[in-house]
Amino acid sequence: MTTTTPRLKITYATLSADNEELQASFDAAVERARAELGRSYPMLIGGEERRGAEEFEDRSPIDTEIVVSRFPVGTRQDVRDAITAARQAFPAWRDLGWRKRIELLRRAADLISERQFDYAALMAFEVGKNRLEALGDVEETADLLRYYSDTMEANDGFVKPMGSLSAAEHTRSVLKPHGVWGVISPFNFPMALAGGPAAGALIAGNTVVLKPSSDAPLMAYKYGEALRDAGVPAGVFNLVTGPGETVGAELEENPGIDGLIFTGSYEVGMRLYTHFTRDFPRPIITEMGGKNPAIITSSADLDEAAEGVMRSAFGFDGQKCSANSRVYVERGVARPFVEKLVERARQIRVGDPTHRDVWMGPVINARSLRKFTDAVAEARLPRTDRGDRPTD
Repeated sequence: MTTTTPRLKITYATLSADNEELQASFDAAVERARAELGRSYPMLIGGEERRGAEEFEDRSPIDTEIVVSRFPVGTRQDVRDAITAARQAFPAWRDLGWRKRIELLRRAADLISERQFDYAALMAFEVGKNRLEALGDVEETADLLRYYSDTMEANDGFVKPMGSLSAAEHTRSVLKPHGVWGVISPFNFPMALAGGPAAGALIAGNTVVLKPSSDAPLMAYKYGEALRDAGVPAGVFNLVTGPGETVGAELEENPGIDGLIFTGSYEVGMRLYTHFTRDFPRPIITEMGGKNPAIITSSADLDEAAEGVMRSAFGFDGQKCSANSRVYVERGVARPFVEKLVERARQIRVGDPTHRDVWMGPVINARSLRKFTDAVAEARLPRTDRGDRPTD
């Protein structure tokens, strides 16, 4: 794969990039991505690239006629095999020591940054992010690997001396690896929220079984590709693709999973939180989004406020936990603020997000489209029909 290293660092906070070299590099990456569309990819289980008996199609929300990739429909047995592989790889990975582990993860971070354009172009096709959002997602993944590595190093592996009652006593607090971690990642940050949680577990000495969203398996595979190319041993990172009803359920129920990280809906997250610890205590991290308000006071710069709310509320169609979903505006500036916000919203260019001038692409799938359409229909109802309390 040909790669281009950007001179300008693009992160998820970057608002614009009027850099012709960067834009040309992305355009070239889009053409390289087109040549890869429709390929079949394997699951990664131990040292095996497993194909499976059936495949599912990962179609682009830009145009559902475009097959971005094809992946195996994983089974419960595939998950069990991946857990076994992770369990077998755990002792050597644990004993490798944190210094060698962060060396490998930093190397993987550098590879991800070097491949930023190629990975981002594929991400644009896979989930519909615009070019800045896709580039930022990829670089955020690399930055998470670097941040966790830096934190481990700054704390000397989290081995801390503690107080002793006598000269004959030596007491330490030691961060010890826990075992095999399952990671269930979402579509909206398809590399960062697969790679970040997995990296945290790996750097601490754990091994990982990752189940990505079926709307974004390719970016999870590309993350595993970077780990492999950096020299992470087989079995330390495992990838199983397929539906939540089988792959996700096995991760939830299998006692061989020592800890679980989930990013997704409140309903699924709460079920996992309840069921995963039902029989015995196991650590679980569930990130289920939230409602993010903005507060606009009379002293605010209304132009900046309108720009910030527009970007937060409508970036990636609002399909992220960081999306601004409510705005509280001081009465005296409410009308001019709304006018400025509406003006900016009208200027949003909607279309194929691989194009330079398009800021808003499609929502991820037909189910999401129905959800958005229903919400718009509800918002257009009179207040009393929505059950709202009438106001003066």
